[in-house]
Amino acid sequence: MAVLLYFVVFYILYCASLYMLFPKMGIEKWKALVPVLNIVELAEKTGRPRWYGFLFLVPIVAFFIVAGVAVATVRSFNRFSFWESAVAVIYPPISFYMLAKDDNAQYEGAILHREAVYMEEVKKTKDAGHDKKVHRLMKNNPYAKASWREWVESIVFAVFAAAFIRMFLIEAYVIPTPSMEGSLLVGDFLFVSKSSYGIRTPQTVAMVPLLHNRVPILGTESYFKKPSLPYYRLPALREIKRNGPIVFNWPVGDSVYITTKRSYTVGQVAREPGFLSYDPELRSKVANKDFKVRPIDKKDHYIKRCIGLPGDTLQIIDGQVHINGAPGENPEFMQFQYLLAGDMSQINPRRLEEWGIDEGDTWGVGGQRGFFLDNEQVRKMREADPNIQLIKVPNPPDARKLFPHDPPNYPGWSVDNYGPIYIPAKGATVQLNTSNLSMYRRIINVYEDNDLSVNGDQILINGQPADSYTFKQNYYWAMGDNRHNSEDSRMWGFVPHDHIVGKPLFIWFSTKNGSMAKGVRWNRLFKSASDL
Repeated sequence: MAVLLYFVVFYILYCASLYMLFPKMGIEKWKALVPVLNIVELAEKTGRPRWYGFLFLVPIVAFFIVAGVAVATVRSFNRFSFWESAVAVIYPPISFYMLAKDDNAQYEGAILHREAVYMEEVKKTKDAGHDKKVHRLMKNNPYAKASWREWVESIVFAVFAAAFIRMFLIEAYVIPTPSMEGSLLVGDFLFVSKSSYGIRTPQTVAMVPLLHNRVPILGTESYFKKPSLPYYRLPALREIKRNGPIVFNWPVGDSVYITTKRSYTVGQVAREPGFLSYDPELRSKVANKDFKVRPIDKKDHYIKRCIGLPGDTLQIIDGQVHINGAPGENPEFMQFQYLLAGDMSQINPRRLEEWGIDEGDTWGVGGQRGFFLDNEQVRKMREADPNIQLIKVPNPPDARKLFPHDPPNYPGWSVDNYGPIYIPAKGATVQLNTSNLSMYRRIINVYEDNDLSVNGDQILINGQPADSYTFKQNYYWAMGDNRHNSEDSRMWGFVPHDHIVGKPLFIWFSTKNGSMAKGVRWNRLFKSASDL
C-alpha cells in the first residue's frame, strides 16, 4: 500500500509540475492534467514525434520514456549539467518545478532539433573544407559532453537497460546441480524467458542491479526488503505444459541457512540433523540462528520438469509417475541410481565421457560405488564389459524426509513409491481434517496468507472453524529427470503459480562440470529448450 501511495503521489506531483511548466513551453495548462497527452505534448516540444509519447502506454518501456523525455526537457531549457540531467531521471517533478519557478529559465526550442541543426552546420563546414571553422564549432559546441560524462552516462544506461531486461524479459541462469541430468547438465548456461508465462512485476525494488539475492565475496543479501510492491503478473503468452522444463523460485526457500555448499531451509535442518555432520559450516549457522528470511522473488531459482498440472492426481509406483491413474510420459534421458559390482578397468574413461557419464554421475557410500544413469548409458556399460553388474538401487521408505513430512498419516512413502497426491487448482475445494491438513498447511498458511491453527480436532482459518478450503491460485508439481538425485516436489511440495519465473529458451554456453578449466561442451551451445 505504501508503494502504491508513492506512485500516486509521484504522478500527482508530475502533473502539477507540468501544469506550472507548460505555459513556458507554449502548451496549454490543462493538457498537463490529461494522462498520456501530457507526455505526448512534452515529447513533441523536445523534438520527438508525437507517437513517441504514446510508448508510455507500453509496460516497462514507460520507465525509459519518462526518463528520456525528462532529460530532453531540461536540456530544452539549456540546462546541460550532469546533475540537472541526473535529477530529471531520478525525480522529474523536482526538475520541472525548478524550471517553472526559475525566472531565468527560458524554453529555447526543441533540443533535438537544435542539436540536429548544429551538427548539420558542422557537416556542411567540414564538406566545404573549412577545417579551422570546424575545429572552432566543435570546440564551442554547447551540446557537447565531457568524455568522463559520456562514459558515466553510457555505463549507467547500460546497467539500467540490462537490469530492466533481466527483471522483466530474459535472465541468464546456470545449472548448479545434476538434478536434471541428462537433459540439463551441470555447467549449462540458459536464457530464460520471463514473458512466456506472464511477466511478473518485481516485488523487491531496492537491490543491487544484475544480482539475484547474494553479493559475491561479501556474502550478504543484495537487496532491501522494503519498500516492496504487491504481486502482479501480466497475461501469459503460453500455458505451462506438462513435462516441460520450468524455472521457479524455491517455494520453501523463505527461511534459509546459507553456507558455501548450499542453502538449507530451517525446517529441513530440523527434520534431518544429518546435514549438521555433512556441512560443519551449517552447525555454526544453526547455533547462532543465522538464517535469512527472503521475499518470493528473492528465493533461490530452481529448474525442474513440470510433471503435474493444477487439478491432476499424481502417484509414483516403482519409479514410474502416474497422472490421473495412467502412466505418465518419461523424459528420454531419465536417470536412476545404480550400484556397481565388478571391475571397470576394461572401460576407457574417454568412452564414459562420450556416453555423457562424468564425475557428477558417480556416487560412493561406505565402500560401495555406483552411478546415476539413464537406460541407454546402462546398456552401453553392460555391452562394453559383460562382467560389470549394474544393480538398480531401490529407495527405502522415508516419509519423514518427504513432503508432507507426516509419517503417521502418510506412512511408507519413498521417492519411488509416493502418493497419491492431489495438485490444487485455483477455485477447487478440498475437505479438511487433521489427517490431511499437513498436505495443505503451507498453502493455506504461507502461500495464501491465512491464519491457520488447530484446536484439538478443530481447524481454524482466520479464527473461523473450517472443514474445507478453496484454493486461490494454481499449483504445480516439479521433478528432476535424475529421479534418484533430485531435491524436488517430493521433498518440499507444490510450486505456487506466483513462484513461476519463466521458460528456458536455449543453452547459450556450457562448461564441463561447471568449470572452464575442464573445458567447454561445444556440442551443447544453442541447444533449444524444446529439445530438453
